[in-house]
Order: sequence, then structure tokens, then C-alpha cells
Amino acid sequence: MEAMKATNTTPDGDSASEGGLRGFWGLFITQFQGAFSDNVLKWLVISLITVMGVSNARRDQLVSLVGLLFSVPFILFSMTGGYLADRYSKRTVTIGIKVFEIAVMLLALVGLAANQLYLVIGCIFLMEVHSAIFGPSKYGLLPELLPEKRLSWGNGILELGTFVSIIAGTVVGAWLCTAFAGRQGWSGAVLVGLAVFGLLTSFGITKVPAADPAKVFRPNFVADLWAQIKLIRKDRVLWLAVVGNTYFFALAALLQFIIVIYAKDVLNIADPKPTSYLQAATAIGIGLGSFAAGYLSGGKIEYGLIPLGSAGLTVFAALLGQQGLSFARVAVYLSLLGFFGGFFIVPLAAHDGRRLQVFKKSALGDESVKQFLFRRR
Repeated sequence: MEAMKATNTTPDGDSASEGGLRGFWGLFITQFQGAFSDNVLKWLVISLITVMGVSNARRDQLVSLVGLLFSVPFILFSMTGGYLADRYSKRTVTIGIKVFEIAVMLLALVGLAANQLYLVIGCIFLMEVHSAIFGPSKYGLLPELLPEKRLSWGNGILELGTFVSIIAGTVVGAWLCTAFAGRQGWSGAVLVGLAVFGLLTSFGITKVPAADPAKVFRPNFVADLWAQIKLIRKDRVLWLAVVGNTYFFALAALLQFIIVIYAKDVLNIADPKPTSYLQAATAIGIGLGSFAAGYLSGGKIEYGLIPLGSAGLTVFAALLGQQGLSFARVAVYLSLLGFFGGFFIVPLAAHDGRRLQVFKKSALGDESVKQFLFRRR
């Protein structure tokens, strides 16, 4: 009987995964909620900026500020997240970061209710601190919750959930802007409720021990990052994959904010909701393109898709520069731009395994470096 119990709790077998699988779904829901709330807050603020009636120059400055605050925390705090993920139980880090999220959303509630835009913009920065610290624990929990043969499945499910949450968060953020016009405190209440829900689901993650309780914190993250870059540059193909990956996600981040300005100034769309549909069209295109690229690759890294994807990105970016385009045509072009973006990124993303092998040679938490260099949301 004791032997049977031991079998049911072993992390290597199928039956073992029962507890681990429950913990995985707890992680999945927690991650989905976090990414969803993150994007709801961001696009709620951007939508509020576009309808507040300021000059175009001022609007562009504020939107750019949101973009900056959305990215900087990943430079500053990803290494800290890697340290915490090793030094303490990743479940404990996850629960702690969800408590932090509740505090941030309460602050956002105050800002939204009092119509204090800069306070809410500051909350975007704090939410990205939350995401940067949570990322390494999120990725690191998978091999501790799932047997090796289910890791690919788990990664795929987690990334799919993140992808869907980004699309949903983009649309819902714009919807809240119009649904609660003049009474945005209710939007804040929704965000607080979601954060509390995320805390509750985080308790469902299986308890795991700390990976390296004796790990020492290194405050000089710039020196550590530079050491990783020098290590990666020893492998030319790996270095090119890093550059291509970084280029793609920088371009994707830039495109998100360009769409906001394009919809307002070129398409003359005043309502934030249609703008969110353009964002969703791009994201859906990336998802379909990634699926098609994975299918066409046939179980191997198909580098021939990279120049095809690059050509498609160039063509449809040029077509979007035409004058007199209708909303429907812009949506189609953005979808196809995203589709070829999927062709471009999938072969590069297939290098993740190789990257981690290099990262593991260093003293850094490899997931923190992955989170810094290859951010996916």
C-alpha cells in the first residue's frame, strides 16, 4: 500500500502527475489572470489617453510613456526574479507576487476613481515589476510540476493561455474605457477582483522546495547580463537567433503603439474598441502563423521560413503605408503581417533549448536571462 502511495507522488510517472497536474492548472489559471489583468490595465490607460481630448503631441508622449514603463521593469527586475525563483520556493514567490498585485490594483482603483492618470500610469510600471519577477518562477515551475515527457505539452498550453489572455485583455481594456466612461472606479474594482481571484488560484499550485536556498543575490545585473551576452556570442547561430528574437519582439511592441496612433489619426476612429480589434487581428495572425510554421517545420527547425517571414513582414508593412485604406483592409493587412511574423519567430523560438544549455553554464538563474532577452508579453 505504501509503495502504491509512493508511486502516486513520484514526479516522474503519469500517475505522479495527478498532484503535479492539478498544480499545473493552478499555475495556468494564475498566469492567465495575471497576463489578462496586465493587458486590461495597459489598454484601459491607453484608451483613456486617446479619448481625453489632449493634443496629438501630448497624446503621443503619454502613449510612449506607457510603452516605456511597460518595458523598463524587465531590464531592472528580471534578474531579481531569477534570484527569488532559486532562493525560495517558486510557489511562495508566486503567492507573494499575487499579494503585491492586489496592492497595485487597489492603488489603480484609487487613481481611476479620482481621475489621477499619472497614478494609474505608475501602476502600469508596478504591474510590469510584478510580471518581471513572476516570469522566472512561472517558467521554472513547469519541470517541477510535470514529468519530462509532458514538458512540451505544458509549455505549449502555458504559451497558448498567455496568447489568448493578451488578445482578451486588449479588447476588454478598451471595452471598460467606454462601458464605465466617467466612472472608472468600477474598472478599478474589476481589476482588484481579478487580482484576488489570482491569489486564490495561486494556492492551488503544488508545493515545491527551493532550488538553491543558499543562492547569493547579485545586485550588479548589468555585469551579469553582459557575461551572458559574451557567452552567447561564442555560438554564431545562437547569437543570430538572439538578435532576431529581440528584433521581433521590439518590433511587435512598437507596432502595438503605432496601431493606436494610426487608428486615431489616419482611420479617424474615436472609439477605442475598434482599435482593440486591430490589435486582436494582429495577435490572431501571429497565432495562426506560428501554428502553420510549426506544422510546416515537421518536427525540425526549418530555417527557410525565416526569410519567407521577413519578406511577408516587409510587404505588408509597406502595404499598410498606403493612403485611403478602409478599416477592413487594415485589419486584413495586420492579420497577414502577424501571420508572417509567426513564420519569422517560430524557427528562432525553437532555439530555446539550446539557449538554456548555454545559460546553465553560468551562475545566473537561466530563466531570468530568458525572461530578459525573450520576453513574450
